[in-house]
Amino acid sequence: MAHCYLSDTQLAERFGVSRQTIWRWHRERAEFPRACNLSPGCTRWRISEVEQWEQSR
Repeated sequence: MAHCYLSDTQLAERFGVSRQTIWRWHRERAEFPRACNLSPGCTRWRISEVEQWEQSR
């Protein structure tokens, strides 16, 4: 099964916050989905984990 991914920019748009806020949540909130390094300079979040996190809130 192929995974779908979102960038920090896409997450920021989704939640109506800045990219810096996404990275702060990543650093400071243990429950926030972990980012995946797909390649050097390419960090993404699995959409399935983001949706699961949204539902748990």
